Amino acid sequence: MVSAVFHSPLEAAVPLPAQAITPATASASTPTKAAAVSAPAPVQAAPRKPLDLRAFWMRVLPPLAGFGLLLLIWELIATNSTTGFPSPLVTGKQALTVFADPFYSKGPNDQGVGWNVLSSLQRVAMGFGLAALVGIPAGFAIGRFEFLSRMFNPLISLLRPVSPLAWLPIGLLVFKGANPAAIWTIFICSIWPMVINTAVGVQRVPSDYMNVARVLNLSEWKILTKILFPAVLPYMLTGVRLAVGTAWLVIVAAEMLTGGVGIGFWVWDEWNNLNVANIIIAIFVIGVVGLVLEFALIKIATAFTFEEVKS
Repeated sequence: MVSAVFHSPLEAAVPLPAQAITPATASASTPTKAAAVSAPAPVQAAPRKPLDLRAFWMRVLPPLAGFGLLLLIWELIATNSTTGFPSPLVTGKQALTVFADPFYSKGPNDQGVGWNVLSSLQRVAMGFGLAALVGIPAGFAIGRFEFLSRMFNPLISLLRPVSPLAWLPIGLLVFKGANPAAIWTIFICSIWPMVINTAVGVQRVPSDYMNVARVLNLSEWKILTKILFPAVLPYMLTGVRLAVGTAWLVIVAAEMLTGGVGIGFWVWDEWNNLNVANIIIAIFVIGVVGLVLEFALIKIATAFTFEEVKS
């Protein structure tokens, strides 16, 4: 903070009496040229940077062009369609009707799109939460101990490529209910990215860190909390982000087969009613929710990722 002392104009305008001015008083009270020169100048505001119009338009125009191309292709398909495929204008009018009251409820099988999205997010949260509770500790254990790594790697390689929907009948058989079966499907498809990414992160911790831990004779808990967890956190968050994206993809297909309240069931129900406009609206809703989840997790991962400062 820069401070400056300003003398009142009256002090400079009113002279002292002649008899009161002596060499001592003159040197003490009369401002010298050196003092005037050394007085700090007032701080000037930094000039504003000119707006880079090219950078601005390069950020705005490509997304607008992409959406414009999508609408153009959509309009061409609707114009040349003989099956009554809705145009963007018709779908937009229907969207106004759908979102005018997204939380209406007229029975278990007739609810607004808002309730369906919340029900799907609830299933995703439960299945994903269970997968995180199991998958992240399992990833730490598999990456930390070579015996467990050799034990579980073949099982993970065998089960990971299986389609998540193939697990749905197993869930229906074991849990005797559509909702637990959908949560089970989310769990089994979400666990693999977290296990694999966490284990890879543990295995890539520099060996120097572990050597220091052995020299200091740190306990396994200290190694986990002070060395492994901070180093593995970016890998772990990447696995979480991939798992959430996969879970949101799978829940739509699972709800189509299990029924009940959910965005997947809403899509299937609108198809049975031959309401294609609502299906297109549901596709956009699914995309927007997935985009929001992805953006939120990227922000969290960025906040906990630290770049090394190069000297």
